[in-house]
Amino acid sequence: MEFGKVAVLMGGNAAEREVSLRSGQAVTQAFIAQGINAVSEDVTQLEDLQRIAKEYDRAFIALHGRWGEDGVVQAILDDLGLPYTGSGMAASAVAMDKLRTKWMWMGAGLPTPGFVWVSDLMPLNIEEFDLPFPVIVKPCHEGSSIGMRKVYDKESLVEAVTYAQEFDSEILIEQWITGREYTCAVLNNKALPLIELKTTHDFYDFDAKYKSNDTQYICPCDLDNETQQELQELVLQAFHVLGSKGWGRVDLMLDDDDQAWLIELNSVPGMTDHSLVPMAAKADGIDFENLVVEILKSTL
Repeated sequence: MEFGKVAVLMGGNAAEREVSLRSGQAVTQAFIAQGINAVSEDVTQLEDLQRIAKEYDRAFIALHGRWGEDGVVQAILDDLGLPYTGSGMAASAVAMDKLRTKWMWMGAGLPTPGFVWVSDLMPLNIEEFDLPFPVIVKPCHEGSSIGMRKVYDKESLVEAVTYAQEFDSEILIEQWITGREYTCAVLNNKALPLIELKTTHDFYDFDAKYKSNDTQYICPCDLDNETQQELQELVLQAFHVLGSKGWGRVDLMLDDDDQAWLIELNSVPGMTDHSLVPMAAKADGIDFENLVVEILKSTL
């Protein structure tokens, strides 16, 4: 296929910058191996995108976190008329916002854990806090588990919220689901095989994702075909409710009663050697080089 000159957008200014650089370099190398004219571009400001729109035919977005994954870059590229991979402005903005993602899923009748919202206008009222412990505290607009803590009592909760507020003004305190953790990639309207995640950490945190060598990724997982198909259908519903398109990854839990709970949607998942979308694609017979081309096809 004639893709022309492809800019792989990476880096950015978010807390996930280093992960984004690794993703972008891996994607660029895969394109070059396929004979596609691709160049890595470390983008940090509007002027970078304005130049790229003049020099390239399309963009592969490998930016993680704020600015690159939250709809801002997507809006700029729309205005500049440069085709790009993944979800558009609105879906990207919602997916990056864990709180509003949950509100949309709840509105569509999809299962997601109970939660409490904390913000400047809605400060934590520890006396009226009624979620059962443990809970997990998350900044609403960060990825890669940055700023997250699992807490077991009210005293620790205050400290965890204060810590999360170093990263974001809006905080999500979410009911802890005890059970098995899964992730499911979506590629061009198809749900790929589920991956079960097992970690020795309290949860699948930043170190478990990018530094630990003992995190287990089980794919294909041991779910029976009927259960896996049901979860894949739920994931596609969750994906489409947010208006997402192209590719992405939905994280979910299966509790001890085999009830599924949607956790979050990643609209620009990692593409590093530890990343999950390439792993799921491989289980579906798609190697990394063909995966990036399949994602890029959505820009044609």
